[in-house]
Amino acid sequence: MRTGAMRVAEISLPAIRQNVAHLRNLTGGSVIVVVKADGYGHGARIVGEAALAGGAAMLATADLEEALALREAGIEAPILCWLHGARVDFAEPVASDIEIGVSHLQQLEALADAARRVGRRATAQLKIDTGLSRNGAAPEEWPELFARAAELSEEGLVRVRGIFSHLANAGDEHDRAQAAQFDRAIAMLREAGVDPEMKHLAASAATLSSPHLHYNTVRVGIAAYGLSPFADKTSAQLGLVPAMTLRSEIVALRGVPAGTGVSYGFNHVCETATTLALVPMGYADGMPRALNGSGAWVTVAGEPRPIVGRIGMDQFIVDVGPLAGRVSLGEPVVLFGDPELGHPPVETWAGLMRTINYEIVVGVGPRVLRIPVDEDPA
Repeated sequence: MRTGAMRVAEISLPAIRQNVAHLRNLTGGSVIVVVKADGYGHGARIVGEAALAGGAAMLATADLEEALALREAGIEAPILCWLHGARVDFAEPVASDIEIGVSHLQQLEALADAARRVGRRATAQLKIDTGLSRNGAAPEEWPELFARAAELSEEGLVRVRGIFSHLANAGDEHDRAQAAQFDRAIAMLREAGVDPEMKHLAASAATLSSPHLHYNTVRVGIAAYGLSPFADKTSAQLGLVPAMTLRSEIVALRGVPAGTGVSYGFNHVCETATTLALVPMGYADGMPRALNGSGAWVTVAGEPRPIVGRIGMDQFIVDVGPLAGRVSLGEPVVLFGDPELGHPPVETWAGLMRTINYEIVVGVGPRVLRIPVDEDPA
């Protein structure tokens, strides 16, 4: 913080460690923690190190660039990556011991070619589609893909460490239908001569609600960050602790009379004389502009205060009238955090925006400094 950072996301390492340990105890198996999209906005390296300390078996990303960045940051633990472009070259990932999620035969051949060139056996996890209709090998592709995987395994070019799929979260009936397809794929792969070490179908929602879908490994994202994947259950109800506290500070205070217009367009006009506080965060920092006039709030001096006026690219305004005389420049402002500590929950923003907590935390902008905090929150 060379210049005194005005925008900070404090990332609680104890919260991440506790969340991962809780998920391990809940499932009794291996836990893969997904740190794609810069650790869901929390900082991939920060989260990755804490998750591994909490007992995660491995980390996972979507893009190879994300996986390689973790290696460059000094993380030596297993890393799985599963979303690849059509012209991908797997040579550097193979050399860096990145486990490759393979979704079709062309990718498997490209991985084998990279292993030959690098002179090192590649590690793969086969990604199959069991009904989400997204990434992964379709059922009609399984026989050829599995047979070729077995051949390459025999040749010593590709080690098939795992098989996985992704649930659509469309209800218990659909989940069970996908699990049946997953079981069929596992049986087919075994018949082809490959018995993978890791089998994972459940992401956060199924990990927390459906023990019959755990297999021997689960692959979690949002739950590791202490946030609920369900609209009707809070983090606390699930035994999770939100890891991110998004903070800023008051950089200007202004007493204004009744009738004062606030920010662009004057779509908020003060009904009474009050005090307005300027906070240096805006939509460039992931604070949705559409929160304007929605009823969103922050905490100042531990008390909830409303956001008023239009949110700008770099700043927004809070009505702190009742706190006049109690707050000064530099007073901390909490935008969201752990509601058990009295902070606004991120789900408030998500609800007002008709979206999910995932989108809000992932959208926290690059100007916000991520600071790991290795002490229990207070």
